[in-house]
Amino acid sequence: MCTGNVCRSPYIERRLRHDLTRTGITISSAGTHALVGRDLDPGSRALLEASHTDADGFAARQLTAELVASADLVITAAREHRGAAARLHPAALRRAVTLTDLADLLAGLAPADVQAAGEEGSWVRQVAAVAGSRRGLVPARQEGVDVTDPIGRGPAVFAQMADEVEEALRVVVPVLRGPQP
Repeated sequence: MCTGNVCRSPYIERRLRHDLTRTGITISSAGTHALVGRDLDPGSRALLEASHTDADGFAARQLTAELVASADLVITAAREHRGAAARLHPAALRRAVTLTDLADLLAGLAPADVQAAGEEGSWVRQVAAVAGSRRGLVPARQEGVDVTDPIGRGPAVFAQMADEVEEALRVVVPVLRGPQP
């Protein structure tokens, strides 16, 4: 999730969908102040298309308590969005995390480590629980936490946003993909 649901969160959503194809994981996005019904920002669309990621059929939507409650993991673009998710559904605080914090919490872990933790629920909920259990072990970033918001800015800022997302996804995706047969 992000603010307007037209730049950061749809980029993250579509990249995760692409990278987690055939895992059975459902991925969607929303915004705290969504530009409801709007398509992807052209800057995010161009970056997705350049990475051969499907950018079609997107429509921004507003974050709701029901969306937060139904999610096994809430990945946010910024810490302020984590707070917004918790205000809508307080129990989500345990499974809401910025993308960069999630990458830090999962760094060095493999799917076997998630399995060994013995958490219950869906695979994604297990990953969220293991990430949450590491909060006291992994120092929280003080800088570089929020994914850069490129709205209304030029291609260089969109590229910076994409680079930040891709760096985090290199850590997050293998763990979310789960154990491979």
